[in-house]
Amino acid sequence: MSQNSLEKTSDLTARLNSETAKIGWVDLQKHYATGNVMGVSSCADLIQVAAAFHKDDREKVESWLSDNTLFEVNDQQALDWYNNNTEHWAVVIPPFVLVQEVN
Repeated sequence: MSQNSLEKTSDLTARLNSETAKIGWVDLQKHYATGNVMGVSSCADLIQVAAAFHKDDREKVESWLSDNTLFEVNDQQALDWYNNNTEHWAVVIPPFVLVQEVN
């Protein structure tokens, strides 16, 4: 990877970190209702997943989908998060909101 590519990756990582925030599931419901929320497992780096989305790295995204590192939030999970008022780390990569439970 060239120095210029490393700087761009570093800049993207810094930007995504600055755009990531804690948010309660109650505040994410409207995004879930439109089908735009994707869950990221606790074993993954939310920022790396967001960067792959940003770069349209389909190979990585498909790999994460196949091993459930990245997943579509189902109705039962959404209900559990609502009932428990679960807090998440969230970052927006239009049209998606990527969420990861706060541990």
